[in-house]
Amino acid sequence: LRKWGALTRREGRQVRGQLGLRTPSGGGGAARREEGSFKAGRCAGSPGSGAMKLHCEVEVVSRHLPCLGLRNRGKGVRAVLSVCQQKPDSRARSGAGGERGGPHPACLLIATLKDKHGTSYQLKENIEQFFTKFMDEGKATVRLKKPPVDICLSKANSSSLKGFLSALRLAHKGCDVEGRLSTATPVKTSEFEKFKTKMAITSKKDYPLSKNFPYSLEHLQVSYCELVRVDMRMLCLKNLRKLDLSHNHIKKLPVTIGDLIHLQVLNLNDNHLESFSVALCQSTLQKSLRSLDLSKNKIKALPMQFCQLRELTDLKLDDNELMRFPFKIGQLTNLRFLSAARNKLPFLPSEFKNLSLEYLDLFGNTFEQPKFLPVIKLQLPLTLLESSARTVLYKRLPYGSHIIPFHLCQDLDTAKTCVCGRFCLNSFIQGTTTMNLHSVAHTVVLVDNMGGTEAPVTSYFCSLAC
Repeated sequence: LRKWGALTRREGRQVRGQLGLRTPSGGGGAARREEGSFKAGRCAGSPGSGAMKLHCEVEVVSRHLPCLGLRNRGKGVRAVLSVCQQKPDSRARSGAGGERGGPHPACLLIATLKDKHGTSYQLKENIEQFFTKFMDEGKATVRLKKPPVDICLSKANSSSLKGFLSALRLAHKGCDVEGRLSTATPVKTSEFEKFKTKMAITSKKDYPLSKNFPYSLEHLQVSYCELVRVDMRMLCLKNLRKLDLSHNHIKKLPVTIGDLIHLQVLNLNDNHLESFSVALCQSTLQKSLRSLDLSKNKIKALPMQFCQLRELTDLKLDDNELMRFPFKIGQLTNLRFLSAARNKLPFLPSEFKNLSLEYLDLFGNTFEQPKFLPVIKLQLPLTLLESSARTVLYKRLPYGSHIIPFHLCQDLDTAKTCVCGRFCLNSFIQGTTTMNLHSVAHTVVLVDNMGGTEAPVTSYFCSLAC
């Protein structure tokens, strides 16, 4: 019976047959096969054999290292974690009790591609603490008593991670879980193929309809698939760093793209987009997005909140219908590559002069000739609204819709910046001047076929003195 995994549950209970073996008469109650208290802790997608597994990156950190003046290398490796029975020959080493032929205690087995047999850690009454603050991001830490190590998990499927940690909790409490566990065995190489980090789909026939994308994906390209909307399954890939949806028919972006907290590169080239929503500009993309390609769409204007994407370094807007840049574009201080060729830009905003670019391409725009006469909208004396707005902006006083009415917040957000650095709301003088683009970019593509590198810039003045 030991060979086939029949185990005793408690002292005084009869032997159960996992293979459907009949028991002596009168023992029907004890012989009834139980589903096992571990069922609630099984991970999504784990094999039906009961070998609960989790695919993630693991780093085992010894808590003795700081005492010795040493540091851990600080990088996880891809591993397969499973909750299983300890091998009989390891019971004496782990200190697990029990009679000969009794149940083997549950253990945590960590196997890597280099060590498929893995390293096992006893679980019963051996977990000191769980750290689960970032579990929704696929991260957690399990602190063991013996040996004194912290098992750091990352890049795991969040739902599978929750189930796996539930299994560890049950094993730690010594619940009757043995009937659902298998003996520790070496992990197959095919198990590590699930750690796919890159996928490229470039034809409609290859697009997966019936199965999910691998949750470990970091780079995903889906091009020439005639998508009219973003597949919501892509938005569950929490480790995604690069998303390429070029050459499709997408008309609108879901707000939930902003939930991809690690997304650094977003390519939407050659689609049917008409706008870039304010919600995306105010999402977690503010901290993560580095490169954005919106070329070959139908975008006429970008919202003023677009300039809150402060980490942008590369921005491509070629072949759209842009009538203007966001007038606060100068706030994109990290921007180094800007391409907006073949649009309908009549002039550049005044804050364009604050950019510091390495490459600039504005070829093929309909730039207008600077106007000789300025537009004068001075209001003297200044209205109370104008005066208070200038004071709030100049002194950088915090404001929001919870303090002042929403329409006043919008007025403050759209205030013009004078060449002197002060702000103006409705009282200003507007003029157009010419700027050599080499003053903001190291490499400049010619503006027209005549070899010009100059473009008209709108300037604002808060007073006649300026």
